[in-house]
Amino acid sequence: MLELKNVQTFYGNIQVLKDVNIDIREGEIITLIGANGAGKSTTLLSVSGIVPPRSGDIIFDGKSVTGKAPHDIVAMGISQVPEGRRIFPYLTVMENLDMGAFLRKDKRAVKKDMGHIFDLFPILAQRRHQAGGTLSGGEQQMLAISRALMARPRLLLLDEPSLGLAPIVTRRIFDIIKKVNLEDNTTIFLVEQNANFALKVAHRGYVMENGRIVLSDTGLNLLANENVKKAYLGG
Repeated sequence: MLELKNVQTFYGNIQVLKDVNIDIREGEIITLIGANGAGKSTTLLSVSGIVPPRSGDIIFDGKSVTGKAPHDIVAMGISQVPEGRRIFPYLTVMENLDMGAFLRKDKRAVKKDMGHIFDLFPILAQRRHQAGGTLSGGEQQMLAISRALMARPRLLLLDEPSLGLAPIVTRRIFDIIKKVNLEDNTTIFLVEQNANFALKVAHRGYVMENGRIVLSDTGLNLLANENVKKAYLGG
């Protein structure tokens, strides 16, 4: 479904991604782990067109998305949940969800999908008329994921969904990630510093160091890898 081919991305003259190659098949959860500053978030931003690669290619469903505007990439079926959530704090929960469906014209299906979101996250149904900025951190993360899902993506990009959340809330978020993948058949590309949680839900994973992919394997094999344990799992 998604292929990154020799992607090189820069911020000004500073190269962040160096010949990154990643492939994601339909229906998978793929996780990308690595230390702070390794280039994980930049990888997602390159896919979504916010920080386009300077060279290489990104192919989604057989078509290059390299150089396309972010809203065109959303229209093709890719949605991103940004690091730090970035909901609209002064809009209500329902208004945030409506913003996620901004490009859609199928109003009846949008209403149905909003009902599905409220089934996934009952707390959001209770808070539907509440301003997003008044929600707890966990509730805001649920809203950020829901807003992205309202675009009805085939590929969901998740950037650090556990950031700043208590362990019990993190477990709830990862349960929802698995549910969205299985029940909605949404392919997921997950960037996450909590490698333990991420690798347990992932079919496959990649390890990034200094802008390069240095290791790839199944999630379970990476969990058992001694180098991964020492570097990312506290083992």
